[in-house]
Amino acid sequence: MYKILTKRTLGPGIREYVIEAPDIARVGKAGQFIVLRLHEKGERIPLTIVNVDPETGGVTLVIQEVGKSTREMGEQFHEGDSILDFAGPLGEATEIENYGTVVCVGGGVGIAPLYPIVRALKAAGNTVIGIIGYRSRDLMFYEEEFASSCDELIIMTNDGSYGKQGFVSDPLKQILESGRKIDRVWSIGPAIMMKVCADITRPFAVPTIVSLNSVMIDGTGMCGGCRVNVGGVAKFACVDGPEFDGHQVDFDLLMLRQGYYHDEESCSMDAYMAKQAEGVEK
Repeated sequence: MYKILTKRTLGPGIREYVIEAPDIARVGKAGQFIVLRLHEKGERIPLTIVNVDPETGGVTLVIQEVGKSTREMGEQFHEGDSILDFAGPLGEATEIENYGTVVCVGGGVGIAPLYPIVRALKAAGNTVIGIIGYRSRDLMFYEEEFASSCDELIIMTNDGSYGKQGFVSDPLKQILESGRKIDRVWSIGPAIMMKVCADITRPFAVPTIVSLNSVMIDGTGMCGGCRVNVGGVAKFACVDGPEFDGHQVDFDLLMLRQGYYHDEESCSMDAYMAKQAEGVEK
């Protein structure tokens, strides 16, 4: 069993947890993920590591409540409670070097897994330009964390309620078109956002790394649920990634695969909500 050390709300339906898992906290690195299971009847949920603290044994995760299991975790699991399974670290860690000047682009909850990469790149001596985007101001989180780790930080909101109005791809394009030398780009967020960013950087031949949050189940490459096409070759996001060359990823196929289990996910959520409503009525 793995104890929840802290839990805090970052925004509507977005929560940060620190889970006591000392073995993972000692060796986990930026870019890697864990797979957790809340209880015996729970599904396996892959979540990227946001931070590790070897001294406390804490592993930090940021979770957006979008499906049955994440909704259940947000509503039913609190500080002091324990979850059943917590496996990791899984996947390949981010390759961190002193590349020069890098741009790190994050959208929505993808901002959370981008943060440890930004921190590691800065520690390695890079000049880090951060671009983070939210739908609106009320969904913002980690602004101070990014500001402390970036040499330059640009904040975008879709509705213009904070920072600049627009999409994260807008300032990325402006920076590249300005002629400024950019040595590498990281882009983490919704698949369509990563696709657009990769399309923007391709003509400039700037290496672009994306993190693929496709469907994962066992986290060991056995089930094939996270299969992606990279450079015409089948890869598994859980063991070959989760980071890949964004210019080689078939995003159209990825987005199609992400919708494969929509009906099952909706059915599971409906059953959970009905059970919760039944408990309230009783």
